[in-house]
Amino acid sequence: MGEAAAFFVDHLENGQHTNGFGEDRDTTVQIGDRSYVIDGSHEGNPLFLGVKIHDKTTNKWSSPTVLGTGPKPCKGYSAIVLKQGRILVIKKGSASDDSIWFLEVDSPFVREQRKLLGKEVVAWSKGVRGNAEKPIVISGPSGVGKGTLITMLMKEFPSMFGFSVSHTTRSPRCMEKNGVHYHFTDKTVMEKEINDGKFLEFASVHGNLYGTSIESVEVVTDSGKRCILDIDVQGARSVKASSLDAVFIFVCPPSMKELEDRLRARGTETEEQIQKRLRNAEAEIKAGKSSGIFEHILYNDNLEECYKNLKNLLGINDDAPVNGVEVEGISLPKEHTVTKKEDKIMIQETGEATKNDVIVLDLSSINGGAPGRTRGIVLDTVKSS
Repeated sequence: MGEAAAFFVDHLENGQHTNGFGEDRDTTVQIGDRSYVIDGSHEGNPLFLGVKIHDKTTNKWSSPTVLGTGPKPCKGYSAIVLKQGRILVIKKGSASDDSIWFLEVDSPFVREQRKLLGKEVVAWSKGVRGNAEKPIVISGPSGVGKGTLITMLMKEFPSMFGFSVSHTTRSPRCMEKNGVHYHFTDKTVMEKEINDGKFLEFASVHGNLYGTSIESVEVVTDSGKRCILDIDVQGARSVKASSLDAVFIFVCPPSMKELEDRLRARGTETEEQIQKRLRNAEAEIKAGKSSGIFEHILYNDNLEECYKNLKNLLGINDDAPVNGVEVEGISLPKEHTVTKKEDKIMIQETGEATKNDVIVLDLSSINGGAPGRTRGIVLDTVKSS
């Protein structure tokens, strides 16, 4: 690795810094005794920026495990240290939806993953203007009617809600399309992405992997829709332990007798299959009620009443439906200087055709984070005076 560019930032201090490093140059940020070097490519994936760490106390370099989907390399970056163990990275000359990124090096999520994995960890998240509604996790035993409730919700409010497309390592069946029914992927690829922290939950079924990626949920949210996840209690437990801030709802039958009647009314399963589903349902209901995962429990003894209660939980008024939240990218000048003052980042265009305007990023209300999106950025343009 070549000599790092002279770009050092003291932890939590204000200062002015100029973007414009040449192509293939490194950007270095100093935090305490550690230098975080953001370089041209990731060792495991050359399509994304890499990160290396130099510890001054031991004079050793390390390549951390990088979680999340990181930014693609470009000709230059500006970087500045924020609170809560985050580094703001501004890409030079990038599209509006690819210009602001956050590298978490000592956030609560990173510390938890470092302890869990037993090695050095950093994590990327993309910066997005505006906020979005929390994703919804709906769980419940087979036959309880949660699929019907979700269908009713999607039919009544098609512009408000969306499903994430799950990943699987099994082969596509007749008429199944990649990216529509599932993201069909290779087992070794999915296993690596699971190890890289890119999945909220996953399970092995008959030798094939199935799972929900963080990116698939974020894509739905980026489109302005609220993502719904229909997963079991084990999957909900994994989501709860992740950095995704979601609403957790468990749907119960009024009784086991009612659930058995519904399963038998389907007429699609053998007696052995019905008994197995009932055993699984009993265990899942017990886990759903006692796990502490679910903030809300709905009893589906009357479908219309249960659906009304679901809408009330989600804050939907029949008279005034809520629209999806628009999430925007951030357009920045190609050449600029960056100044930090408390929770505000001032970006001043440089060059011959410089305008007097200054773009201000207000980070005081950011939320979310790695390994998905950091939302809540407020952008304004003011005169440089």
